[in-house]
Order: sequence, then C-alpha cells, then structure tokens
Amino acid sequence: MNEKNYPEFTGLELSPRKVDYLKFILEKGGTVKTTEISSVLKVDPSTTTKTLNELASAGYLNHVPYRGVDLTEMGEAYTQFLIRRHRILSLLLTHYGLSSEEACSEVLRFEAFVSRDAINKICSSMGHPMFGVCGEISHENCLHEEKHH
Repeated sequence: MNEKNYPEFTGLELSPRKVDYLKFILEKGGTVKTTEISSVLKVDPSTTTKTLNELASAGYLNHVPYRGVDLTEMGEAYTQFLIRRHRILSLLLTHYGLSSEEACSEVLRFEAFVSRDAINKICSSMGHPMFGVCGEISHENCLHEEKHH
C-alpha cells in the first residue's frame, strides 16, 4: 500500500513520539511486542500500552493485548510517508553543509512539524531524488500529484 491511496492525511496528524513508534514498528516488520517497544524507546510499559491503544483507535495499528502490534494498511502507508519525509529533509540539509549524520540527527528534531504538501514541493524542487542520506526515496505520491495539477 502506498500513501497516494490516503490523500486526506497532511503529515501533521501525530506527535513526534507517536511518529517514533510507527517508524520503529515498520523497521521491525511484522508483529512487535509491547515490551520491545518500551525497551527500545525507553518508555514506561503503561505509557507504551496507552500510546499503542491511541494509535490503534486512530487506525494506524492492529493491537492484540499480550501479543503485540502491527501496522494496518493505512498505518503502513502513513509510515512510508514518514520515512520519505525524513529522507528528503535529511538530504536537503546536506545541501547546506551538514554531514549525513548531522542532517539525520537534526531532522529528527523537527520532521514531525513539516507537512506532506511541503515535502512534496521540496521533493519536486530537488528533482525527485532517488536516494537520500538514509536510503531510497519513494516518489509515487508527489509525482502522482504533479501529473494531475
């Protein structure tokens, strides 16, 4: 599933911490145990459970108590956008003198506050780069929107 199937999201729906949860779950793949999320993100288990329930209620996750969580179709599409946003912003900062490591670290501080529309425009202005400092950059959504405007 890709983000063009969810045209209604802005990229600003979630707090930076919830973004961290989704990115971690996508990175792990499959079902991820609550205890593992708590441990890696250094969050109290009760807080992790509360946050996962909120993400599940919003449609991003399937949460089975005592089993773990995995991404829904919408959750995967949204998280793919989050990865794309991170990679585009990191690449952008390397154009202004930051090393790859500095850019990646700096972007983590503000990426959750950059809209999907802004990312699509930045991506377009950069010529739809295929690779960023953190990996491959997808373009299905911004190219799709560009062709239909």
